[in-house]
Amino acid sequence: MAWVDVSAGVAGDMLLGALVDAGARPQVLQAAVDAVVPGAVELVRSEVVRCGMRACKMEPVVRTDDLPHRHWSEIRAMVADAALPEAVRAHALRVFRRLAEAEAGVHGIEVDRVHFHEVGALDSIADVVGACAALHDLAIDRVVASPIALGSGTVAGAHGTIPVPVPAVLAMTGGWQVLAGGSGELATPTGAAWTTALAQECTALPPMRLECVGVGAGTKDFHDRANVVRVVIGESDDDPSTAADVVVEANVDDLDPRVWPHVLRRVLESGADDAWLTPILMKKGRPAHTVHALAPARYADAVSSVLLTETSTIGLRRFAVHKTALPRTWVEVEVEGARVRIKIALDNDRISQATPEFEDVAAVARATGRPLRAVLSEAAAAAVAVGLVAGARLPDPGQAADGGGIR
Repeated sequence: MAWVDVSAGVAGDMLLGALVDAGARPQVLQAAVDAVVPGAVELVRSEVVRCGMRACKMEPVVRTDDLPHRHWSEIRAMVADAALPEAVRAHALRVFRRLAEAEAGVHGIEVDRVHFHEVGALDSIADVVGACAALHDLAIDRVVASPIALGSGTVAGAHGTIPVPVPAVLAMTGGWQVLAGGSGELATPTGAAWTTALAQECTALPPMRLECVGVGAGTKDFHDRANVVRVVIGESDDDPSTAADVVVEANVDDLDPRVWPHVLRRVLESGADDAWLTPILMKKGRPAHTVHALAPARYADAVSSVLLTETSTIGLRRFAVHKTALPRTWVEVEVEGARVRIKIALDNDRISQATPEFEDVAAVARATGRPLRAVLSEAAAAAVAVGLVAGARLPDPGQAADGGGIR
């Protein structure tokens, strides 16, 4: 689990810095950002001091022309279409949806009409995606956070001078413990959205066996307080994340079938690890579907809420299950001059399965105009060429065979 100390404020780059300082690999974060906005943002790491405290500074440097704002629907499509691990995609969509819902409430408009201003810029997109990828890289399955320092005063926004805390931040921190913490904007919309969307509880530092601490720096260096976010990672004996996983399901016979892809996407965004449909025949021979969701127990209520609001069901079933999963990793090979990730499942130290990532293959097929099945076969052959076959050990990156390269 991870406890995020946001008692001095929180911003996207501060979260990035703290998670990298705690051990998240910058190259993994960069790959995730490149999957959403290819070649547009470079994550630059440096060591700085904030009020006498050493901290890691992660700066998203935009390398291309940028729009100052984007619609929620545009960002949603960018993340949904990117070749990301499903957990990273679900977390990023959850953060952006929280922002969109807050902005919609502030401006009195529908969620899909929300026009992100500064939050829609490339550097803010990189902050959110990178911080979500860092959680996945660190294998953190539970996040809790301290009370949030929001700040005070005023700040210049897209619509003029507005009070701090800005309206969207107040909307997202409803139900959380908050404090002013000082003057200026201490909690940005991006930082507040990430914290309140992904942290399951607002609490002081919980009992844990401490493993590591990461310190991430904000841009400003205040003379009276350290402008940092801290991430404390450890294990807790009573961590709810160790509870059994839960399957939530319902039988539905009267839903427009065009709605199902949206339902499954929302279920994954709410915290489920997997979601699927099973065609069934109900009483009187009516055709229907059972919608299933597999989720950690702590997300069962959120998943249930989505199914009850997004489908026509008026009841659900829940039951505990125990999930067994092989360790997984990714290896990149080159196909048609592009990178394609191979998902590797490991049994002890041997490869159990090696499968090309479908979204990567589809992107190559679109870019080259070649048949999807042909690119899929070529990706599988490239994996075999570099030794990614069942029963083999993972080859060293520098020992790739002819016909493909490991990256």
